[in-house]
Amino acid sequence: MAATGAGSPGRLVQYVVVRSDLVHKLSWPLGAVITQACHAATAAIHLHYGDPDTQRYLAELDSMHKAPDEAALSGLSETLTQAGVAHKLWIEQPENIPTCLALKPCLKETVQPLLRKFKLFK
Repeated sequence: MAATGAGSPGRLVQYVVVRSDLVHKLSWPLGAVITQACHAATAAIHLHYGDPDTQRYLAELDSMHKAPDEAALSGLSETLTQAGVAHKLWIEQPENIPTCLALKPCLKETVQPLLRKFKLFK
């Protein structure tokens, strides 16, 4: 990815998008939902460990968002795939439930427009 600014490498972020309906409609315990986010984030880092942006991100670190439901999460995964944005859609097994996704660390200005509609996790 191209650097931004004159000599400035740009801010890297790793978005982790979590389905809010897991807590609000399906009554998952918050700890279980956070565990899903951790799995997805760890998997995205592992899958893209050799990437220069991932290495730079690991030398620094920051950001988490949520999706309202499975359809929104799956739609975001498709959008990211079409845009060529590397990510990991975490699917909880053995239930086979998509619970969250994590992007590989990348420049904020590159991916923020694709995630702007998702709210910060609270």
